Amino acid sequence: MEIVMLGNQGQLVLPKAIQAIHQWTEGTPFFIWDTGSEIVMKPVSPFPVSQLEPPDTPSVYQGAPLTLEEMEKAIDIEAGKHK
Repeated sequence: MEIVMLGNQGQLVLPKAIQAIHQWTEGTPFFIWDTGSEIVMKPVSPFPVSQLEPPDTPSVYQGAPLTLEEMEKAIDIEAGKHK
């Protein structure tokens, strides 16, 4: 743990080691909120947070199960479209 000092304009300077570990550079935006007992800072993600479906979620496909050969044929057809 390191101690940082609040500057006269309300700025905190994060130690270089922490910036390097997280690849934070000047201008990195952060969310900041007060929980009442502590201040929390979290970098703003450049991508929206995604929600993964639980592993037991049924697949979207509703047809009859495909054989391995049918799947390979479909892959070959799609791959041929992108040559």
